[in-house]
Amino acid sequence: MPAPTHPRSLPSGHRAGAGADARLHWWALALPALGFGLMLLLLAGSAEAHAAAGEATGLLHVTQQVLRAVG
Repeated sequence: MPAPTHPRSLPSGHRAGAGADARLHWWALALPALGFGLMLLLLAGSAEAHAAAGEATGLLHVTQQVLRAVG
């Protein structure tokens, strides 16, 4: 026999269904940041493949310009 259920009372400032108990897990921020970092490393690592031919990639060229402007 099922037990009767009672609706949960909410504090006066909250509306029902507003998602007041919703929390963001740590991995919800860490995974996209990790993916961005890995893709950036892949782009930076591709410069080594063109270095043997003497060509500079777009990312390397922009990095060199930024370093010249800063330093």
